[in-house]
Amino acid sequence: MHKILVIDDERAIRNTLKEILELENYSVTLAEDGKQGFNLAKEQVFDLIFSDIKMPEMDGMELLCALHEAETDCPIVMISGHGDIDTAVEAIRKGAFDFLVKPIDLNRLLITTRNALERKSLVQETRVLKKKVDNKYKMVGASPAIEQVREMIDKVAPTDAKVLITGANGTGKEVVAHLIHAQSMRSAQPIVEVNCAAIPSELIESELFGHVKGSFTGAIKDKAGKFEQANGGTLFLDEIGDMSLSAQSKVLRALQDNEITRVGGDKPIKVNVRIIAATNKNLKEEIEKGNFREDLYHRLSVIPIHVPSLDERKEDIPALVEHFTDLISTEQGTSKKSFTPDAIEALVERSWTGNIRELRNVVERLIILSGPTISRKEVEMFA
Repeated sequence: MHKILVIDDERAIRNTLKEILELENYSVTLAEDGKQGFNLAKEQVFDLIFSDIKMPEMDGMELLCALHEAETDCPIVMISGHGDIDTAVEAIRKGAFDFLVKPIDLNRLLITTRNALERKSLVQETRVLKKKVDNKYKMVGASPAIEQVREMIDKVAPTDAKVLITGANGTGKEVVAHLIHAQSMRSAQPIVEVNCAAIPSELIESELFGHVKGSFTGAIKDKAGKFEQANGGTLFLDEIGDMSLSAQSKVLRALQDNEITRVGGDKPIKVNVRIIAATNKNLKEEIEKGNFREDLYHRLSVIPIHVPSLDERKEDIPALVEHFTDLISTEQGTSKKSFTPDAIEALVERSWTGNIRELRNVVERLIILSGPTISRKEVEMFA
């Protein structure tokens, strides 16, 4: 049930609003002046606040400013007995959600209430989603090896230089790519990911460059490729070492000319993308084997960043375990579990061939299968 605070020095107005809002199944708390209302707003969590402007002790405008200074996460609707446009504008400018004039129109009151509560709900959902995204692409740890990666990200992110990220599977190459994009001048534009290893070789060109209707069986309409989707932003080519030589040739041409041509088309399309590539392969060895173009390698590796394996940064394991415990508990909606010092020690001692991805899976398994406190015995049993 949504909780609403009504602040007004007129008892009749307070009680009328309470009756109307409670008929709509809202929980309503009353305050007879701004000071009392401010104290209630600090003590309790409300979903919406209605406040009169002319009140003793603390008027509505003072209350509005005080609530914003206290970072109260709640929409505030101001009420006035005078339909003063200047006052309404000032209230909105200072952060009020809306402005109502006495006598309050019933329909306007209910519509404003629904709109304010919907807006609060959207803000909360956006905050939760942003937290999930921030946690997903967060580099945890303070080891010298990971600090070196951070320094490289800080230096290269503001530029448009192409970056080649290398490292074993599960080390966090995707995280590095997203952090570079987030700190770049292109952060307001999309980062588009392509997993080159997951797309069949006969479809990779269509996926990257798009196609025109009728260019091959199943091409029932024109389709924009990843280069076009990433225009103005960043194109992340993950596992680029698995890309076919034919596609490599077209990618090289796109990087040289800043334009692409859709499969089956003949019209060049200008694109402006920043390329970040990643691979778990040794591309120099792949060049010697004839599996990767040397000229494309030199185009991509303007700034090489190597992500260390987890075994190279074992001092980060305690912080990573804490991070994953928080993350998994939030995702599953369960109370947070703790690891004993000897459990952490057991995790540090073992070898992590699957790197951070493997560690996350082990932490999740332990959280599911163990009690509130996870011990070395449980690590040895389930990890």
